[in-house]
Amino acid sequence: MSAAHVSLVLADVDGTIVTSAKALTQRTIAAVRALDDAGVALAVASGRPPRGMAMLIEPLNLRTPMAGFNGGVLVNPDLSVIESRKLDPDAAERALRLVLNTGLDAWVFTEEDWLVRDEDADYVPKEAQTLQFAPKRVAAFTDAHLGGAVKIVGVSKDFDAVEACEAEAQKLFGESITARRSQPYYLDITDKGANKGAALQRISNLLRIPSRRIATIGDMSSDVPMFRDSGLSIAMGNASDEVKAQATATTDANDADGFAEAMEQLVLHRRKNAPPLSERKRG
Repeated sequence: MSAAHVSLVLADVDGTIVTSAKALTQRTIAAVRALDDAGVALAVASGRPPRGMAMLIEPLNLRTPMAGFNGGVLVNPDLSVIESRKLDPDAAERALRLVLNTGLDAWVFTEEDWLVRDEDADYVPKEAQTLQFAPKRVAAFTDAHLGGAVKIVGVSKDFDAVEACEAEAQKLFGESITARRSQPYYLDITDKGANKGAALQRISNLLRIPSRRIATIGDMSSDVPMFRDSGLSIAMGNASDEVKAQATATTDANDADGFAEAMEQLVLHRRKNAPPLSERKRG
């Protein structure tokens, strides 16, 4: 699909647009400006809360709806809420119990707050630096917290345990919720309608851009649902082989300007002398 056929790029954030140090490179910013010059819009869909994407709005000149919590909350660029999909309270309680019983730590996100039981637990300081806001400490997660939960996150340094919890959650809940890893150390649990595939469709409808004219790019299993419904899907070089197999093209890793490379070669076709990125037909 050429730039003439792409009207929107829907991109993941962590592992895709930003580096491992959570930074935007100058080449990425330049690629986004080139998209804009070509009449191609950029939207973002992330496991982050909307507040955790605010730092991207100005440098990327975002003017489209943003999907936070993997689609659990859709917001305008001024962060005003377009729509929100909360977890069913009973499902939230069962998901929380599963996460804790599996040995993972748990975080609860509402529309407004990030709730943790220990501000010094694994990945909390790292996430606070990434999101650029601090969590609220609670002694325990109450029914009121779970009643307002948009996302529950299972967290662990044991990547195998996170993967196993993902599989168990998918087996336990089936299609009644969405449970996918957004990072090897994070398992995101959201409402069944809160996934990046559904987010793509809602953004497609809001902007009146057919999904076949949307290119998607990401690196984790949580990005696969949006791959399936887009005209062009691109897996980052740092993605697993399983994720790459679900995309129609691959690019370099996020720490090697893979996002910019994909925009230049696959969407804008600017680097005519560069070797082509690998493209595969859908399986």
